[in-house]
Amino acid sequence: MVALNIGKCLCFLRSGYLTREQVQLSVTYCWVMVRAADWAVESRGICQMRIGDLSLSAANLRDRDVLSKSDPMAVLYMKGSDGSLQELGRTEVVLNSLNPKWIRKYTLTYQFEMVQTLVFRVYDVDTQFQNIDVKALKLEEQQFLGEASCTLSEIVTKSNRILTLDLAHEGVSAPAHTRKSGQLMVYAEESVSSKTTAEMILRCSDLESKDLFSKSDPFLVISKITESGILVPICKTEVLKNDHNPKWKQIFLSIQQVGSKDSPLTIECFNFNSNGKHDLLGKVQKSLAELEKLHSVAMGESLFIPASVGQNHHNKVLKSQLFVDKYSENIQHTFLDYLAGGYELNFMVAIDFTEVGGVLQFYDSDRKFPAWGFGARPIDGPVSHCFNLNGSSSYCEDGVITDLQETKDAFVMASDLPLSILIVGVGGADFKEMEILDADKGDRLESSTGRVASRDIVQFVPFRDVQSGEVSVVQSLLAELPSQFLTYVRARGIGPNP
Repeated sequence: MVALNIGKCLCFLRSGYLTREQVQLSVTYCWVMVRAADWAVESRGICQMRIGDLSLSAANLRDRDVLSKSDPMAVLYMKGSDGSLQELGRTEVVLNSLNPKWIRKYTLTYQFEMVQTLVFRVYDVDTQFQNIDVKALKLEEQQFLGEASCTLSEIVTKSNRILTLDLAHEGVSAPAHTRKSGQLMVYAEESVSSKTTAEMILRCSDLESKDLFSKSDPFLVISKITESGILVPICKTEVLKNDHNPKWKQIFLSIQQVGSKDSPLTIECFNFNSNGKHDLLGKVQKSLAELEKLHSVAMGESLFIPASVGQNHHNKVLKSQLFVDKYSENIQHTFLDYLAGGYELNFMVAIDFTEVGGVLQFYDSDRKFPAWGFGARPIDGPVSHCFNLNGSSSYCEDGVITDLQETKDAFVMASDLPLSILIVGVGGADFKEMEILDADKGDRLESSTGRVASRDIVQFVPFRDVQSGEVSVVQSLLAELPSQFLTYVRARGIGPNP
């Protein structure tokens, strides 16, 4: 384990199936830290995978009919963060069966960074309503057979993606074992579009210079265009320094992420500025199908600068061009494939006391700082609302404060490991010297010995920027984890199975 001396929140990724190359992969993957800092990540790679078919079947349902068996129908809900239920759909009615296998499927989008709680309710549809469209049925007029709930994560992490749930008849004043109303089987199958990935190498020629004494530092941002015309960033390249004819590393876009091969995309080329105000060097609008054609005919597409708002002028076409040096489509293993193959995420928490402790340590002669946690289950114990963070049952001090350079050195060393460093910035302090930890700001992190980080493993979220927004700090923090994991395993040719 890489020993960082600042606070951390760790997610270890391990597998029960270890090849020689996977031994290291099984040690650690996600390293999450709580730290006071103040900068923003410019792009987020949200992991959304479409579950093409969510199939339901049941066994040993309660028989509520006198002269025949029940006629069951299942209803699926998504539970909101406030506990409210949103109906997602209803199956057909299966006549005269206590072991139905419903044909109608559900289509859901799996989001790694969210807890997606599903609620299933099964009803016996009365004979008089069986000629009515199920969408028009009033559920309060049907006989309730049972309810079950789970998270979508529980389903997709099963090796066969089948989860069996006990149906319970809530509200019955009887022992729990007598309230069971059969079993519900839920099967999830990932959509093929989630696995189909377009691989491209893009380059530009004759870019304009925006810097006074040097060439531009270009990077690309690829966005999909929603029906309302809003641009949603889905990919960003690395920054290339002092280059008017840049050629970026290979990028990967899933067809599902884009929408379809014919969905419009906007590719913008910017000149990087450390203050975050990047200069637009030009843009093009092309679909994946059109980018594939550019590659096949070995031609470039001229970049343009959009006309100013309120002016009737046409877009300014530039001599700068975008070229597609490589285009291919492949079926890639997805994050869900690795979960199904036996990989797990383990979670550990610690806290960085560097900033606060750096001030207070001078007023404490022993330089020891008590640290407690709450709302978790310590090793071999029940859930506790006050426990020592160091794991000791006899003392609660959590070590001494170390400096930033040791942190940088450890980050660089960690960049070769299956590891992501996810940072929450707490408070309003300004720590500009720490911006170097975020590779999105320009150069890769460099250690005190001159070694450069092999890849970007840092994700930062300022707590104050998300505490009042629609997206939670957890969603923002975890959004890039699956894509960072996939970048690591794909670069090393590691598959989900031994």
